[in-house]
Amino acid sequence: MIINFSLTNSKAGIKSVLFNTSTGKILANLLFVLTIWPFLFYDYCMFARFLQKKLISLSKQYPVVTVTGPRQSGKTTLVKSSFPRKRYVSLETPDDLEYAETDPRGFLKQMAGGAIIDEIQRVPKLLSYIQTIVDEEQKEGLFILTGSQQLLLLDKVTPSLAGRTALLTLYPFSLEELSKNKIIKEHLHTQLITGGYPRVYDRKLNPAEWYENYIATYVERDVRSIKNVGDLSTFARFLKMCAARSGQLLNLSGLGNDCGINHNTAKSWLSVLEASYIIFLLQPHFVNFNKRLIRSPKLYFLDAGVLCYLLNIKDPAVIHTSPYRGQIFETFVMSELVKYYANRGMRAPVYFWRDKTGHEIDCIIEENNRLIPIEIKSGETITSDYFKNLDFWKALSNSQEKGFVVYGGDQVQKREKAAVVPWNTLEILFAGLKRE
Repeated sequence: MIINFSLTNSKAGIKSVLFNTSTGKILANLLFVLTIWPFLFYDYCMFARFLQKKLISLSKQYPVVTVTGPRQSGKTTLVKSSFPRKRYVSLETPDDLEYAETDPRGFLKQMAGGAIIDEIQRVPKLLSYIQTIVDEEQKEGLFILTGSQQLLLLDKVTPSLAGRTALLTLYPFSLEELSKNKIIKEHLHTQLITGGYPRVYDRKLNPAEWYENYIATYVERDVRSIKNVGDLSTFARFLKMCAARSGQLLNLSGLGNDCGINHNTAKSWLSVLEASYIIFLLQPHFVNFNKRLIRSPKLYFLDAGVLCYLLNIKDPAVIHTSPYRGQIFETFVMSELVKYYANRGMRAPVYFWRDKTGHEIDCIIEENNRLIPIEIKSGETITSDYFKNLDFWKALSNSQEKGFVVYGGDQVQKREKAAVVPWNTLEILFAGLKRE
């Protein structure tokens, strides 16, 4: 269990506890700090987030920093531990929500010196008042905002705080973070089912039970707040149909027909899942090399644990024989690439390439004027088939760029055609992306 103190990870906070009291209490305070110190250290080690460095850096450059991401991804813990001296207010609390809605000026007046405001999308009109304050104060790091709904939030943030806020996204744990915190699962299939949500690791919860509650509590609530979906049972079926198509080309008409809804409704509901950070759409890369290309995006889930639950896969052994094994693994790797860039405050420059004849590269990374091809294979044994599409694409594009094959095995191989990277050593791939 995590123990959260306002002075977590803050030397200044500990110094304050020790010396900002009467002399007679210094010894007692010292004993208190020595008692909780192991918990502070544990909290820092277990839940170190790579985005924290960027968050603190941007707070010194912008008056407002806005952190978005899916519910339960750790946004509140991140911002509170990064700014332990700032006042914290959550708009999920009914009293604070009512105060902010009915008297926004009075609500913000009590926050002299700024504050952390959680779930800002609940009262979007606050943003206009915050704009006035930051323009008057002319201070960096005044407000730290968080929100769990991407499209709804950014539609409001962009006009009100344009040029005044930095935007960051915090996703569930990446493999990098799991490895750093020494909580990565040893077996691939166990990792896929566990997913990346911090609470599963914090409380050592059963993943299937937690994801069941997560979907019911958060996703359905977001559906009601973003779109007026009358039939939640049909939406639940739609969500599972999306899961069965993770890693595939998006076909809205086919998806709608399978759920008994029309094309426009399917498009609308898909936007809800995007806004709630449940899915993302991977766009095709349009360098055509004189070939007719597929122009539809591909649909991916952002967390393999959520995906496995929706596919009713609760036992790691089931993945071995599941027809969805390849899709789950591809989803997992693509989400890791998205997290890698997001944790550094960047939008992921990831695409896919596919022509009308069926040749496809699972992922193209456009980085530093380079096009880096990546193939994703769930098998544990490397075969020549893993390199076929890479060979085709390189010949067609006349590229000299060495690609990567990410696979479900455990051996690193430096082949002439591509570097072969196991699922749990993606840092090799990330190191290759940094080469100028």
